[in-house]
Amino acid sequence: MSAGHHPAPGGRGLRVGYGAGSVATGAFGTVPGLMLLPFLTDTLAVPALAAGAIVFLPKAWDVVLNPVAGRISDRTVDPRGPRRPWLLRAGVLLAACFALLFAAPDLGSRTADAAWVLVAFLACATAYAFFQVPYVAMPAEITDSYEERTRLMTWRVAILAFTILLAGASAPAIRDAVGGRDGYRVMGVAMALLILTGALLAYRGTRAAPVGAVEAGAGTLRDQLRLVAGARDFRLLLTTFVLQALATGCMLAGVDYVAGDVLERDGAATILFVCFVGPALLLTPAWAAVGQRIGKKTGYLVASLVLAAGAAAVLPATDGPTALVFVAVGLVGVGYAGIQVFPLAMLPDVAAVDARDTGSSRIGVYTGVWTAGETLGLALGPGLFAVVLAIGGYRSSDAGGALQPDSAVTAIALGFSILPAALVLVSLWWLRGYTLDETEVDRVGA
Repeated sequence: MSAGHHPAPGGRGLRVGYGAGSVATGAFGTVPGLMLLPFLTDTLAVPALAAGAIVFLPKAWDVVLNPVAGRISDRTVDPRGPRRPWLLRAGVLLAACFALLFAAPDLGSRTADAAWVLVAFLACATAYAFFQVPYVAMPAEITDSYEERTRLMTWRVAILAFTILLAGASAPAIRDAVGGRDGYRVMGVAMALLILTGALLAYRGTRAAPVGAVEAGAGTLRDQLRLVAGARDFRLLLTTFVLQALATGCMLAGVDYVAGDVLERDGAATILFVCFVGPALLLTPAWAAVGQRIGKKTGYLVASLVLAAGAAAVLPATDGPTALVFVAVGLVGVGYAGIQVFPLAMLPDVAAVDARDTGSSRIGVYTGVWTAGETLGLALGPGLFAVVLAIGGYRSSDAGGALQPDSAVTAIALGFSILPAALVLVSLWWLRGYTLDETEVDRVGA
């Protein structure tokens, strides 16, 4: 690697340019998790368990595809480097497929409508794998500085938080302003344009990004995966991150249901989203400063505990004024900012240490496995929430607004609060074993 312990060439401009890719990843990571399950259950009248399967299966495909995408990007030969071409190719394809996801004509059959969503979401997931994996791989090649990676991730997470807020607040608003299936169609096109904008900005903004000089690892993909699986710190970090992605996936899927069936308040979904993401816009730099003072691992632990506390507080808050729920979700948002900054800054550390020790770059495989894990967690989140809905007796409808039994309302509240809080706390069992610190990572550039 060539960047040393200095800011990457391009400085702040490169950090912002790289972070712009989070406009694409944030929009795609947020809107389906927020709106696809309600679209299926409350507009297409797909039963909750079947809807959960439709949301989950394309993401499960990504789990298989992501390491392959990483391997392909590791071996891509292009004057622009092995990663940047994929930002353009896959980014454009992702935007086009996303526009189609909610754009189905009325096919006259619940099965046909559901099949359209499944196929379109599978195409989206495929394109996303070839965008996200090279994108996540880039920081390890942009710089080998422990602190510079945190700065790079700070910009990325700040832009990600802004995008989640923008997409999460505007997508339901667009849908509701137009109404019905046409509302979903217009929303899909608007979000596709947002994804396209992020992909193009990232492609242009990283044109000055350096490319690592370490040769790609030899051997088959299976050989590479076996070596990555043997990296203990990576394995522990990934397990922690996947469980927390599962927790946040549950909360994301539950926003529309909490707003409509628990709080029964118009516009509550948008307010919940602002409370969830708004703190990240302000506190992402603060979490980065915390990490520099107490270390990334300890900062990650603190952020996780804050998120779990906020999620657990939602359940008792539902029996009081609505404002208490918003405050509890705001606390979740404070923790959420931290659990995005720290693991994403720790991943390149693990990959860089491996490259130093082996002389071969497996960053594409590392990030392929990482994004596969993240995708699995975020996909299982809505799927798990759908199971909770089914257990509670949730009633699907093709017109929305069906009167729900008390058991379904209770299930929604539990799936949005106690379940994700428990998952975050359990994840810390694996985080405690992570050992890489600044001293060990800084030996990479020695």
